[in-house]
Amino acid sequence: MKTIDSIPTSKIQRATKLVQTGAKVGVNYIKYYGNKMATSEKEAKEKLDQDNAEDIYGSLRELKGSALKVAQMLSMEKNMLPRAYVEKFSLAQFSVPPLSAPLVNKTFKKYFGKSPDEVFDTFNSEAVHGASIGQVHKAEKDAKKLAIKIQYPGVSDSIATDLALVKPIALKMFNIKGKDSDKYFEEVRDKLIEETNYLLEVEQSQAMVEACGHLPNIKFPSYYAALSSEKIITMDWMEGEHLSEFTAHNTDSNISNILGQALWDFYMYQIHELKKVHADPHPGNFLVSKDNQLVVLDFGCIKTIPESFYVPYFELAIKENISNPEFFEKKLFELEILRPNDSPQEIQFFKTMFHEMLSLFTVPFHSEEFDFSDKVFFGKITELGKKYAQNTELRRMDGNRGSKHFIYINRTFFGLYNLLHDLKASQIKINNYKMLQ
Repeated sequence: MKTIDSIPTSKIQRATKLVQTGAKVGVNYIKYYGNKMATSEKEAKEKLDQDNAEDIYGSLRELKGSALKVAQMLSMEKNMLPRAYVEKFSLAQFSVPPLSAPLVNKTFKKYFGKSPDEVFDTFNSEAVHGASIGQVHKAEKDAKKLAIKIQYPGVSDSIATDLALVKPIALKMFNIKGKDSDKYFEEVRDKLIEETNYLLEVEQSQAMVEACGHLPNIKFPSYYAALSSEKIITMDWMEGEHLSEFTAHNTDSNISNILGQALWDFYMYQIHELKKVHADPHPGNFLVSKDNQLVVLDFGCIKTIPESFYVPYFELAIKENISNPEFFEKKLFELEILRPNDSPQEIQFFKTMFHEMLSLFTVPFHSEEFDFSDKVFFGKITELGKKYAQNTELRRMDGNRGSKHFIYINRTFFGLYNLLHDLKASQIKINNYKMLQ
């Protein structure tokens, strides 16, 4: 893969890159109107989506950092974006052009005062894995195989700029209005800043490994604080196949269920016992080992769940509570979905909307065992997403709904559901985590 020698870091450089991308998208629309005359509307739209996804992803992967991280997050929203965008943006998970060897050495010397070859017995200057915020190199020290994660230069400094550039698009895409909309962007900003603090990530990683190390069929690397710094992390090299690659060829339902149960237990144990969760459940953060165990990587994005959110959120996962109108409305107010200044029309609309959504999304919690390979269940989720994405009444209202904590908790559950569906995990014991304390 072609390497890069620099990353645009200034506000002007990054804005200019996005403006150039906007111009390409404009040209694509001109082509689209021409194609509609020569082919069908469907074919012309598919070509437009493919061209736009290619150009937008091409720009974001050069910018890296939080701009690319947003694309990675969007790739998990399979029910919201056209397929072309999901397929292209998903490359941000583990297939990004790496930094060149000279830039790697320069970054290493800045934070260690030494070159990689002076710190490790061997160091492969060619990255084996590149994502949105950093890339991974293979090394050895004292006969131990290690993975060295190096953060891209300027990533932490460009977060505010990137979010300012992305904000107008997000406001329109998610129908966010109102004076308090900044709370959502502040939540994303704070989490992105945390993800660029590698000393914090090492601390979080060690704590999570210690807390979850007893869970069955799951493995974690060890992390080495003495060989890590603000922008560099050293951990064990873990052998395995990326989860998305494994699911593409696996046909053994027994293995699917073992891995799926390990994944589900890992998340339920964190959420219900630790009140903290690995809030970045995309395939690039998981491997499948040769002995069919789940390997968990990258604890940069850890979301703490406050009790004031946890309690009403999971009370609405109980079927009887969803069916109780008074209780249901009370919890919607507690979760900031409904607001004191809402009109009767708004209260009725959002009560109906969230009743329909929660009645569907919480189905896995309503039985002791659930089949995440069920295409009918996921088809209903897709249709419900389309229904409200096209709802003209919703677009006229303030879509700025819910506590800021929804962003990463919902992201966690949508990602987890999709991973289990991709695995075709069909026999997941929902409350199994309670026996693993």
